[in-house]
Amino acid sequence: MSAQTVETEPKFRIRARHTDTTVTVYQAYHPGIGRAAARTGRFPADWKRDRMTWVKPSFLWMMYRCGWGTKDNQETVLAVEITREGFEWALRHACLSHYAPALHPDRAAWKRELARSPARVQWDPERDLRHNPLPYRSLQLGLAGEAAARYADEWIVGIEDVTPLAGEIHALVRAGETERASALLPGERPYPVADEVLAHLRA
Repeated sequence: MSAQTVETEPKFRIRARHTDTTVTVYQAYHPGIGRAAARTGRFPADWKRDRMTWVKPSFLWMMYRCGWGTKDNQETVLAVEITREGFEWALRHACLSHYAPALHPDRAAWKRELARSPARVQWDPERDLRHNPLPYRSLQLGLAGEAAARYADEWIVGIEDVTPLAGEIHALVRAGETERASALLPGERPYPVADEVLAHLRA
């Protein structure tokens, strides 16, 4: 992404690898879960459905979060392709993970909404190849309860282990070969979603 594009990128916009019917999100797990999921295309029985699971459309934000797959219990990086229908269902049923005066009448109202929402959203600074923060935000989508169950049982189209790709890009970054590293990044572009789907999620 050029410097000019960075300067003109909207603060709140979803960028993702997507097709007409699917969108790719990223997660990182310990190998016992991650490799089994990639092998079968479904999360194994020991994947905890009762915990909130966070998915990230941004590959580089996932790399920032998992340290290129080097952090404990995050050694296996997964690219999870899910239906756009499911992804947008989660957005429509999500609440911001923090109180925003412009969107909520008061903190009590936000807490009530948070308690009844099966999904939540937070916007964190996007990252570059060296994990420096950029001036625009990256979407993180948390799924719990009904949303987590739908994610695991209905939305997943395929799961790919992209740990080798993460390692290859990381090695190039460490070697100072940022152009070659950038060329290997998954192609992420603005995700087309109606304004009303995100209106309640832009702080």
